[in-house]
Formats: sequence, structure tokens, C-alpha cells
Amino acid sequence: MRKNYIDNLRWLAILLLIPFHTAMIYNDFGENFYIRGPEIPVVSAFTIITYSWFMPLLFVLAGISAGLALQKRTSREFITERVYKLLVPLFYGILLIIPIQTYFAERFHNGYTGNYFQQYILFFTKKTDLTGYTGGFTTGHLWFILYLFVISLIALPVMLKYQRSNRKIRVENLTIPKLLPMFLIPLVMVPILNISGKSIGEYFALFLLGFFMLSQDAVIARLEKSRWSLITSAIIMTTAKLILYYQKILRSGIYADIYQRIVMWVSILAFLGLAKHYFDFRTNATAYLAKASFPIYIFHQTILVAVAYYVFQVSSTPAVQISFILIITILLTFAIYEILRRITFTRYLFAIKK
Repeated sequence: MRKNYIDNLRWLAILLLIPFHTAMIYNDFGENFYIRGPEIPVVSAFTIITYSWFMPLLFVLAGISAGLALQKRTSREFITERVYKLLVPLFYGILLIIPIQTYFAERFHNGYTGNYFQQYILFFTKKTDLTGYTGGFTTGHLWFILYLFVISLIALPVMLKYQRSNRKIRVENLTIPKLLPMFLIPLVMVPILNISGKSIGEYFALFLLGFFMLSQDAVIARLEKSRWSLITSAIIMTTAKLILYYQKILRSGIYADIYQRIVMWVSILAFLGLAKHYFDFRTNATAYLAKASFPIYIFHQTILVAVAYYVFQVSSTPAVQISFILIITILLTFAIYEILRRITFTRYLFAIKK
């Protein structure tokens, strides 16, 4: 049984990545990007607001969806589906999609003058920090698919054992005050396989919290009932985070890590409650976006980087750049999706639903 509010929350989070990665071009916290503009605090603030929760939210939703999938699939069918939906598009994404980003990064940052196919060889041979921001090999934004594939396989025995067990979590005891401290679980898992600030341990914990706790209808009903107190708390804490960040009080260190996970967890609980109340429906538009969300995730950043490169050639005004990058990226991403979903071969390569 599909949960429409989960589908809707997922495609909303994925569409959010287009303005997020546009804002990354102008970030003021010192992180490089494939195309780099001037530091603009008001634009960078958008990344600071959303960074805490949108990728963790996707892992929580993946954990909820994995539980639903295992209700109608055997373990072998689940693994086969993970290979087809995650591993295959990851492989072809790295082979065909990501090198386009690093081609424009090479041209923008390094003054690269060779052709794309020469850079393609460079992509697999150049020593790099694995971000690919100035060229060289990277998984790019497809790190999420890689992590999700690994986490799904590691979590599978745990999920199967729980589903076959007679001992279940007593959801009637999972009140809001008991749910809130669970931010400590991903927090203590952060050091496990933390690669460039992206922790497999933390996302594994969030995946399982989605499976065990947030897939329960009784828990979601409590979140729905408390949705306004949760979202109000999330807004207040996020505002405080911005103020403390720009006052240079809470930028790094253990206290910043703890506070970020609190904001992350409260925000996730709030969004689930809001989605259950306001987005638990299915229309032709939402069904279309639910199917399109995964390939949009795969294509969007590469298109955005290419668009940004050429927009920077014709305008030096950030407001104009941002407007054109957003509009053209959205139009091209959906146009390319519409083309590729009509071709059997490309549907296979990128796990596009028919």
C-alpha cells in the first residue's frame, strides 16, 4: 500500500535541490562548487536553513519505503530491485552524467581548453579530493544513491529479522516527548564511516529510524496532531541557528553538531506531520512528479552546472544569473526527462518508470 504523503514529501524534497544547488554557487561558508560566484549571505542562508534536514529526510523516507517494499517482496526481490533502481543508474550516472559536470568545472576553474572526450579520460585519471569541484573523479550528487544502496543491503537482515519476529515496538508508548531525544541516535553514529562530512553511520541510523519508528501509523498520527508545535519549534530553532551562525558563535564543534541534529530531527518530525495532514492525496500531477523525482535527482545537477557555466558568460549580475539558472535548469531537466522516459534503453539506464 502506497502512502501518498511519503511520495509527495519525497518529490518536494528533491525539487528543493535545484534552488539548493543554485545557492551553493554563491555560498559564504567556504565550500567550493563546480561553478563559483560571489559570496552572497542572503542566498547562502538558504543552504544553511535546508542543509540540516533535507538529505536526512530522504534517508528517513527511504527507510519507511523499504518497510513497505518488504511487505510485498521477498529478500531476493528486494535486492534485485535495489540493484536495478540504485546500482545500475549509479554506474551509468558516473559513466555518462557526472563527467559533464567536471568538464565545466575544469573549464571554469582551471581554464581547460581540451575537448570533452579528452576530459573524459582526465575524469578517471586525475588525482582529486573526490568532490570533483575543480575536476577529476567524483560520484557528485550521486553519493546519495551509493549510500542508499549500501545502507539498504546492510539494513536488510535487520529489517527481515524484525518483520519475522513476534516482538514489535510498542507504538502506543512512542509519544512526542519520547521521540524527540532520538536525535541522539544519528548523532552518536556520525563518526562511523564519515566520508567528507557525509556519514554512512548517521544515514544508516536515520534509515532505520524511518523503518522502525516513523513508518508506524500511530506515530504519524501523533506527529500530525502536533504538527504546528513541531514546525513552530523547527522555525524558531532554525532562525536561532542562522543568527548564531552569522554571529560566528555556532559554526563548528561539538555544540554545533548537537544543535544541528536537534534542528534536523525536529524538522523531519514536523514535515512528516504536515505532509500527513496536508499532502496525503494523489492527483495526476503528484503521480507524475512522484515518478519523475528519481530521474530528476540524477539529471538536475549536471544540467544546472552546464547552465550556470553559460549564464556566467552572458551576465555578471547575480540576480539575473540566479533567475536564469533556476528557470532554465527546471525547464531542461523536465524536458530531458520527458525525452528519456520515452526510450526503453534510457529508461533502463536511469531506472525511469514507464
